[in-house]
Amino acid sequence: MTGGAAPDEKIIREVLRGDIEGYRIIVDRYRKKIFSLGMRFFKNSEEANDFAQEVFLKAYGNLGSYKSLAPFRFWLARLAYNLGIDRIGSLDGECVINDSIPSSSDGPEEKHAKNELRDAVCGAMDRLPEKYRVCIDLYFYMGLAYSEISEITGMPVNTIKSNVLRAKVKLRDMLRGTIAEDYEEL
Repeated sequence: MTGGAAPDEKIIREVLRGDIEGYRIIVDRYRKKIFSLGMRFFKNSEEANDFAQEVFLKAYGNLGSYKSLAPFRFWLARLAYNLGIDRIGSLDGECVINDSIPSSSDGPEEKHAKNELRDAVCGAMDRLPEKYRVCIDLYFYMGLAYSEISEITGMPVNTIKSNVLRAKVKLRDMLRGTIAEDYEEL
């Protein structure tokens, strides 16, 4: 079995040679990202979990079509995005901010502040036009490059760059006067 630090492409080659246990590494590596994308599409954790399971099953069944021409995460994201679009027809999901907001080690004041921050950011994200949300989700949450997002969405790279920039400007404007305005990572 391949180690957890091995590149995706090496793990996939080994899975295709019969090491099906290696696929568990891939699932563990991308579970949170695919779940988060599912939350954007379906607005609840049960459907997002079902979606993630469906994505990983479909990916496993189609591993033979992965040609290593692009990073595996790009191939998986495209499969997940297309599956989500097919299932609901548009992107209109609940905002999911990373697991560190709030953390179990935070006191009541920190939890309240982080919840307020999450609610402000999620509310602003939900008000973004769909074309901006798609680009933000794939760029920031999935960690894809502009060219990869272009391949997934069919949008030109310059349009994606413009959408990400415009989304950031809109988010800053929408978050002005909220707790999120002072958050240094925005």
